[in-house]
Amino acid sequence: MRIVMIGTGYVGLVSGVCFADFGHEVICVDKDVTKIEMLKSGEVPIFEPYLENLICKNVRASRLKFTTDLKTSMKGSDVVFIAVGTPSRRGDGHADLSYVYEAAKDISKNIEKYTVIVTKSTVPVGTGDEIEKIISKNHSIEKFSVVSNPEFLREGAAIKDFKHPDRVIVGTESPNAIQVMKAVYRPLFINETPILFTSRRTSELIKYASNSFLATKISFINEMADLCENLEADVQTVARGIGLDKRIAPKFLHAGPGYGGSCFPKDTLALIRTAEEVGVSLSIIKTVVKSNEDRKLKMVQKIINFLDGDLKNKTLAFLGLSFKPNTDDMRSSASVAIIPELQAKGATIKAYDPAAMKEAKGILRNISFAENPYDCIEGADALVILTEWDEFRALDMQRIKKLLKKPNVIDLRNIYKSKNMKNLGFNYVSVGRP
Repeated sequence: MRIVMIGTGYVGLVSGVCFADFGHEVICVDKDVTKIEMLKSGEVPIFEPYLENLICKNVRASRLKFTTDLKTSMKGSDVVFIAVGTPSRRGDGHADLSYVYEAAKDISKNIEKYTVIVTKSTVPVGTGDEIEKIISKNHSIEKFSVVSNPEFLREGAAIKDFKHPDRVIVGTESPNAIQVMKAVYRPLFINETPILFTSRRTSELIKYASNSFLATKISFINEMADLCENLEADVQTVARGIGLDKRIAPKFLHAGPGYGGSCFPKDTLALIRTAEEVGVSLSIIKTVVKSNEDRKLKMVQKIINFLDGDLKNKTLAFLGLSFKPNTDDMRSSASVAIIPELQAKGATIKAYDPAAMKEAKGILRNISFAENPYDCIEGADALVILTEWDEFRALDMQRIKKLLKKPNVIDLRNIYKSKNMKNLGFNYVSVGRP
């Protein structure tokens, strides 16, 4: 099939590349000339494992192209995906749909034959209806269908998630669109991937409900971690004990400094706003958002308390800046909330991240960035582990002990064992463990 992907951000680029790898002819379109030129020259604007190799492979096979020209791209196209950003507007929870509606208007100008328009962007319930109205101004309803097809990609594991998903959600009641979407996802049908066809509005809500539920699991285990610290219990064992129950499952039960990234913070707020507009109060989700905001400040206080309440003239070495490993995404990362608070208390910050330092330099100020973990740690009063990158899991602790001014380690991801660290002579604190 001939597929057009509008938007070459995280979702659009990964989706377009994977569709091309399925064997479809894919044209990725973006108005950002610089980004398109980068992609044409083989540069990848985001960090995602295996993505660069897949791009090169499918470009060589002539299944994948990049352009700024939507009009030419849409000639003969069967499906057009909208995968543009929907950032939180003004911080009040409203999703900014201006890019989505702009894409819909551009699509409307260039439809030549029956076309399925698919919303891949995360959008509030009812957005598909608005897209349909926009396109209906220029075309009869027989000439197009609007479909909701939300993404469920984890940054750092997006290629695997796209090719081996838990499920695919398709929101449409058009028989023609259903057949087209079955053809688009034919490789997954062959593999018997669960594909749920539902109404468009239900599909839009499934995305927000999924992310809000996962955010709830994270906030829940973080509150259990606080309780564990006051009861001399171990949150990791608690998480394992409850996660073995198949009704609960173990994923997203890892205590830490709170959730971040491009999805959970934005989507929980958007769901709350959507509910308020129809007179429904989502008290659980509101509490989750508040709990997560408070979580980062609790981590600040944990660090301050560990260092006896005084950060003046103290240097803290941060390992990890991105909101999770295997990505350079700094959006709503714990580092963005925690580090400025510590600086305001007088701390000097050194930092190292395997992928996110370029992004971090545009966000965090007055930080010394190191070339590797050991250069970061040298001369610091304490080490703070903020992101659980694999390369931080087997550090040479004897070397680190010599490099630190004092053997202080604050492990906000629980990647080391308390007993082992104590035996090595470290002053060690983690999250939710005695």
